[in-house]
Amino acid sequence: MSTPDAPAKPALAATPRQNEQMRSKGRSRSVWRLALRDPTTIIGILAAILFAYLIVVPVISMLSDAILVQFGEERRAHAAVGMPTLYYLTRTFSSAVSSDLFWQPLVHTLEVAAGAIILAVAIGGTMAWLLSRTNMLARRWLATALIVPYMLPAWTFALAWTTLFKNRTIGGQLGWLEAIGLSPPDWLAYGQVPITIIMALHYAPFVILLFGNALRRFDSQLEDSARVLGAGTTTVTTQIILPLMLPSLLSAIILIFAKSLGEFGVPYVLGLPVDFDVLSTSLYRNISSRHTGVAAVLAGSIMLIGILSMLVDARLVREARRFVTIGSKGSMNRLSALGPLRLPATGLAFLIFLLSVGLPLATLFLSTIMRQPANFSPDNFTLDFWIGHDLGTVALRTGILLSPDLWNAAWNSLWIVGTASVTSGILGLLVGYVVARTLLWPLAMFLRHVTFLPYLVPGIAFAAAYLSLFAVPRGPIPSLYGTAFILLLALVAEQMPYASRAGISAMMQLGKDPEEAAQIAGAGWLRRMLSIVIPIQKGSLSTGILMPFISGIKGLSLFVILAVPSTDVLTTYSLRLVDYHYTQAANAVVLIIAGLAYFGTLLAQKLTKTNLAEGLGG
Repeated sequence: MSTPDAPAKPALAATPRQNEQMRSKGRSRSVWRLALRDPTTIIGILAAILFAYLIVVPVISMLSDAILVQFGEERRAHAAVGMPTLYYLTRTFSSAVSSDLFWQPLVHTLEVAAGAIILAVAIGGTMAWLLSRTNMLARRWLATALIVPYMLPAWTFALAWTTLFKNRTIGGQLGWLEAIGLSPPDWLAYGQVPITIIMALHYAPFVILLFGNALRRFDSQLEDSARVLGAGTTTVTTQIILPLMLPSLLSAIILIFAKSLGEFGVPYVLGLPVDFDVLSTSLYRNISSRHTGVAAVLAGSIMLIGILSMLVDARLVREARRFVTIGSKGSMNRLSALGPLRLPATGLAFLIFLLSVGLPLATLFLSTIMRQPANFSPDNFTLDFWIGHDLGTVALRTGILLSPDLWNAAWNSLWIVGTASVTSGILGLLVGYVVARTLLWPLAMFLRHVTFLPYLVPGIAFAAAYLSLFAVPRGPIPSLYGTAFILLLALVAEQMPYASRAGISAMMQLGKDPEEAAQIAGAGWLRRMLSIVIPIQKGSLSTGILMPFISGIKGLSLFVILAVPSTDVLTTYSLRLVDYHYTQAANAVVLIIAGLAYFGTLLAQKLTKTNLAEGLGG
C-alpha cells in the first residue's frame, strides 16, 4: 500500500547579505574574465614578475646571507655552508670586534648626519627665507645658483677639499695650504669635520627647496593680524610661522638624514685615510674583504634605518596637509624690505655660492693645470695633465684626454647608464599604463609599491643585495658579477622609483577616449601604444629617461660595489686615480662628471619645461 508523498520543504530564502556576497563573487569573476582578455593585464603580470625578481629577490637574498653560513666560514660558524646561524648577527652587534664593525661607524654616521642637518638647516633656512620672503638682489639667479651643489656629485667637493687641505698623513702630492707653508691638522684635513661641512653644503638645497616653497605659501596676513594684536617678533616666529613651517622643515631633515646614510664618496675620500668609518664605508670594507655575512648584516641595518626614515617622512607629508592657511592669495607673496641689510644679505648669498660651488670647481680646475700645487707663477701652468705625452707616471703615461682608460670608462658610462635609463623609462611608462588602466587593483598596488622600494634602500645596500644574488650561479642564471649586465640590471631597478612615478603621474592624467576611439577603429594594443600613448606622453617618457641618466652618470655607491676594472665607469675610474694619488688626473675626471651632470640637468629641465628652483625666484 503506497503512502502519500511527504510535502516538500520550502527552500530557505537567501538573506540580503548572502545575495550581496553572490553578486560580489559574480562581479569578481566577471572582472577577472575581462582582465585576462586584456593585454594590459598580461603586461602587468609580466612586469610584476620582473620587478619581483629585480627588486624583492635581491633584498631577500642579501638578508638571507646574514643568517646562513657562507663559504669559507664553516669553522668560525661551527656549521656547514648554507645552514642557519646567528654567528654574523652576534659578530656584528655583540662580539669583541662589533665596535669596529658596527657601533663606532653607526655613531660616526649619526654624528655626521646630525652635524650636516644642523648646518644645512642653518644655511638653507636662511637662504630660503631671503629668496622667498625678502627683496634681496638677484633673487631669480641665486634661486638656481644655490641649488647647483645638489646637481653635482658630492665627492666633487671632497676632492676639492683634499686638494686644499691635504697634509702629509697619507702621502702623495702636497695640499695647497701645505705647499705654502701651512700644515692643516688632521681633524681639518680628514674625518668628521670636513665630511660634515661638505655634506651640509651638498644637501642644503633640500632645505632651500622644501622650506622655501612652504614660506612662499605662507600668508603674510597672519603675521599682520598677530602684530595688530600686540604680538612681538619672537611670538610671531615661535607661535605662528614655525608651527606652520615645521612639516616641510622636518621633511627636509628626514631626507638629509636618509641621504647621509647611503653617502659613500665623501667618507671614502676624507674618512678612510684616517680610519674614520661610517656605515657605508664599513660595509665597503667587509665586501672588499669577502666577509659576506657581516656585510649582509650591515647592509640590512642601513636599509632598515633608511626605510624607517622614509616612512617617517611619508607620515610628515600626510601631517602637512593639516597645516593649511586661508587668506588673500595676493598677500602671500608680499616681500619684506631688507633696507640697509639688502646688500649684506645679497653678499652672504653670493659668498655661500662661492664656497659651495665656485671655490671647489675653481680649485679642481686649477689643480689640473698646475705642475706644483699653489704655485701661481706662469711657468708652473701646463696642459700636460689634460693632453700631455710621456708624463713619467707609472699608471698614467699621457694626459687624461689622451688616455684610453678614460674613453673606455666614458663609453661604459654612456652605454651602460644610457641603456639602463632608456629601459627604465620605457618600463616606467608601462608601469604607469598598467596602474592606470588595469581592472585588477591588487596588481596595480603591487607595481606601484614594488617599483618605489629601491628609493627606500640606500644605494650601497642595494648594491650589496645585487652582489649577494648574482655573485654565484643560481639555477639557470649564471654568475653575473664582473659583467656589464649586472650593472644594467641594478641601475634599471635602482632608477625605477623615478621612472615609474613619472609614468604613473602621466598616465593618470591621460583619458581613455583617444585609445577607445582607436580601438573602435580596429587598432590593436601595440598600435595604440606606438601611435597614441607614447606620442602624447613623450614628455613624461623623456623625464623618465633623463632623470635616471643624470643620476646614474654621477652615481658612485652602486658602481663601487659592482664594477670591476673591465667595467669601469667614470666614477669608479676617478676613485681609482684617487687611490693612486694622481690628484690632477682624478680632479680632471671629476670635472668631466660634474659637467655631464650639470648640463644634463639643464637639458632635462629645458626639454621637460621644468625648473628645480621654480617658485623661488622673483
